[in-house]
Amino acid sequence: MLLNKIGEFGLIDRFRKAVKLDSSVIKGTGDDCAVLKFNKDKYLLFTCDMLVEGVDFNALEKPYLIGRKSLAVSISDIAACAGIPHYCLVSLGLSRKTSVEFVDKLFNGMLALAKKYKINIVGGDISRAKQLVIDVSMLGSVEKKFLVLRNGAKIGDIIFVSGRLGGSIFAKHLKFNPRLKEARFLVKNFKVNSMIDISDGLIQDLSHILRESKVGAIIYEDLIPVSKKARNLEDALYMGEDFELIFTMPHSQAKRLLQRERASIFKPIGEIVKGKMGLRLIDKQGREKIVKPKGFRHF
Repeated sequence: MLLNKIGEFGLIDRFRKAVKLDSSVIKGTGDDCAVLKFNKDKYLLFTCDMLVEGVDFNALEKPYLIGRKSLAVSISDIAACAGIPHYCLVSLGLSRKTSVEFVDKLFNGMLALAKKYKINIVGGDISRAKQLVIDVSMLGSVEKKFLVLRNGAKIGDIIFVSGRLGGSIFAKHLKFNPRLKEARFLVKNFKVNSMIDISDGLIQDLSHILRESKVGAIIYEDLIPVSKKARNLEDALYMGEDFELIFTMPHSQAKRLLQRERASIFKPIGEIVKGKMGLRLIDKQGREKIVKPKGFRHF
């Protein structure tokens, strides 16, 4: 059987079923970060992301921005759990024909973002490869009272996104700022039940929340904030690489959030409903259709 028969998430599920975890692991596979026991007040957050030439960037893009993105995607994972990043390891697969100047610029992009977010790059590995591969493993922490995962969405929750969606692959995916401050603002001031970052598209990543929380959702076309870079609504729903947050919160908390001037970046797009409803989209004519959880997949 080939990988394209079971797909990326089918493969992840195979690994997930085979892995046995001990009591030090609060949350393993199936969220933006692994959550590990640490001390009485905090958990450790552990995540990794691999960027591959031809998949996550192309060879003509600026090495500085490629390096920047390699750290930013992991910071975004930490943000999705409402944590703070602290340390990372960086592993590189490089062709023999890669210039030292290219690698210097690549690393300068990493260093700039590490400095901005006070992250220590504490080591890594280098190997020969036919094309550029960057793998970042990042360690962070989160107060136990602030931890947010994908599995906490409740019926009646309002669904929000940060920022505008779609068209990111045309520029933003290399320059985005992880929503770390925004996530911390949310958990410090409101009750957030579930959260995820958008890497594979609004529909696919929202579907992860629905699956883990065993709920359904209704979203409204009129409410989806579409980026100027998006060609159409389809880009906003399925394209991915936005690295914005999707989160859900009780109606009372949503009302409070919308009253805050600082919260103008957060847009409500729908609500959580019973699981048997699945995921549904109400279009501008008021017509309802079931939406399948598609988006970017590696296989």
